[in-house]
Amino acid sequence: MLVLVVGVNHRTAPVEVRERLSFTEHSLQEALAKISAEPSVEGCVILFTCNRTEIYAAARELDGGLNAIRGYLSRLSGVDILEIKSCTYAHTLYDAVRHLFRVSAGLDSMLLGEPQILGQVRDAYQLAFAGGFTNKILNTLFQQALAVGKRVRQATGIDQNAVSISYAAVELARQALGELAGRSVLIIGAGKMSELAARYLVANGVTGVIVSNRSYERAVALARQFRGRAVKFDQLYEHMLEADIVISCTAAAHYVVHYGQVAEVMARRPGAGLLLIDIAVPRDIDPRIGELPGITLYDIDDLQSVVDQNLAWRKQVAVAAEGIIEEELNEFMKWLGIQAVVPTIAALKQRAEQIKQNELRRAFNRLGELSPHEKKVIGSLANSIVNQLLHTPIARLKDYALTSEGHLYTEVLQNLFDLEVSGERAEEPKGQPEVKVKAAAIGHRASGGE
Repeated sequence: MLVLVVGVNHRTAPVEVRERLSFTEHSLQEALAKISAEPSVEGCVILFTCNRTEIYAAARELDGGLNAIRGYLSRLSGVDILEIKSCTYAHTLYDAVRHLFRVSAGLDSMLLGEPQILGQVRDAYQLAFAGGFTNKILNTLFQQALAVGKRVRQATGIDQNAVSISYAAVELARQALGELAGRSVLIIGAGKMSELAARYLVANGVTGVIVSNRSYERAVALARQFRGRAVKFDQLYEHMLEADIVISCTAAAHYVVHYGQVAEVMARRPGAGLLLIDIAVPRDIDPRIGELPGITLYDIDDLQSVVDQNLAWRKQVAVAAEGIIEEELNEFMKWLGIQAVVPTIAALKQRAEQIKQNELRRAFNRLGELSPHEKKVIGSLANSIVNQLLHTPIARLKDYALTSEGHLYTEVLQNLFDLEVSGERAEEPKGQPEVKVKAAAIGHRASGGE
């Protein structure tokens, strides 16, 4: 059984092509069923996120599996098969396994160390497993990929430390204020960056969210997401009195937070410091405000410096992560090599058992009346002879299975003993965890992540 993957991501195709290779919840189930029904495919898992569509398959032979998946993608998208080949990548055997392990570890993401991809891999696998579209090979592969993703994060911390501007704002807030639990934030502006900053702050314990925006309706919509409250734009200084943190990110071409008004605010809250974070370009907050007593002011350059330092750190620990992946890859490929010869070994043992039983019956008939003890001794002798004869060829076959010529030795053994070995969709491995399907291979994608 051979492992392969065909995929498209943000590096290999523009968004208009990726859109045509995207899935809805219904079409994802349909795709799993159609690809699994291909004669050359034994099972498949589809990983679909904002920035990638990847189809993993266990196939009887590589060319047939690759052609089946590319053909399906062509029919799905209406894109010519030659263009599908040019805008997709294909990995097989070692490279396919390594690719999935790197994806799970966040090493193949647009954002190095991105944390949500591990949950997206889990959901993709669970959906395919629950529908009966996986086999033993894919079950073991994806379970190990999830374990690899967790191990890499625990061993390296690659998903720690901010590498986005919005999360860097939260990191600076934590450094300036310490504990964020129970703090309140005034968000000026209702765009995507403001929303992300608010989301990260709330996730880190901030409980009071006030949103001010020139469009009051947009302020209301953003505040509602965090059970906060919206305030009119001309009232933002009054509500600055209540805030511990102010984050501003508007599209204004001039300052929207002015020195004089903030000085008045600080005079009305003696002894209470205020952290201001300016994410906007051009800047929203007059830089002179940073000179006021009790004020801590960060601008986009301060945030970018944090991002650059943290990204450089992630790149360093990614080297250790690659080493972990190679260890896990070798272990999986050893297991996979053994699985390739298991049906042949089973057929050989079955053939030996048939011969043994036939010869025992003939011997017992010739010997006449035997006591149970005598039959047991003769049976044990026959078992011992068969087991000793089979031990060396089976052990050697398992060793050869881990080499590039393993399949040749398997075929030779099948021919020598005239063994019939049929392909089958293997059962899930022992210890398979209970799978809870979240309609959600799509849900994770919609909520962010890759």
